[in-house]
Amino acid sequence: MTLPDAASLMAALDATWPAQTTHRQDGWLVRDGAGGGKRVSAASPLSEDAPITLAEDWMRARGHAPLFRLGAADSAIDATLTGRGYQMLDPTRIYAGLAADCARKPGHVQLFDIWPPLAIMRDIWNGGGIGPARLAVMARAPAPKTGFVARIEDRAAGVAFCAIHEGIAMVHAIEVLPHMRRKGVGKLVVQGAAWWAQAQGAAVLALAVTDANKGACALYDRLGLQVCARYHYRQASSGEGER
Repeated sequence: MTLPDAASLMAALDATWPAQTTHRQDGWLVRDGAGGGKRVSAASPLSEDAPITLAEDWMRARGHAPLFRLGAADSAIDATLTGRGYQMLDPTRIYAGLAADCARKPGHVQLFDIWPPLAIMRDIWNGGGIGPARLAVMARAPAPKTGFVARIEDRAAGVAFCAIHEGIAMVHAIEVLPHMRRKGVGKLVVQGAAWWAQAQGAAVLALAVTDANKGACALYDRLGLQVCARYHYRQASSGEGER
């Protein structure tokens, strides 16, 4: 089986981490993320000649600094925004692999799939900056979906969220407690998510990670996942935008 192309992965990313509202107009997909971060708030071009000003005006009218998410197919618009002084933010890669290749059944009491999330899961997410607005994103995502809580040394150590779109299980919001890092929690979560995905009939496991997160990228490389898509943001230098 071949891995999904970039367009399919981006579609799964959006479907499993959805904005509050989306609108297609004048060559743009514009999003209102209700404070849920860049991924659900940026505008994406639907054509190479999409008029940038219209997207800027739409975002400014809602009190947001103009923010764009761009992939490899958007080089012309990317160049125009660069010329206008837009700054690049968060170059990101999407890793993907066959779930069967990285799935491993978690050991007894090592990893639990639970939805809705327990209070301890919400607390761990909140400690990593994944607060109510991002939990609302998870709540909006359609089923099948679940949360994971990993246990190491008889205590909760990390959490993640996973949802499925057209056979692609996309993992989001992996958060490991600082004092539990470098103990294999990330590996446990990814392998356990792949195991869960298989049980739901999903053939592919995928996740997005910024290039700057070297430790996570190294882990996904070791697990045999492949970089199958890339994207980044452009934001007006004068605007603060959303993190």
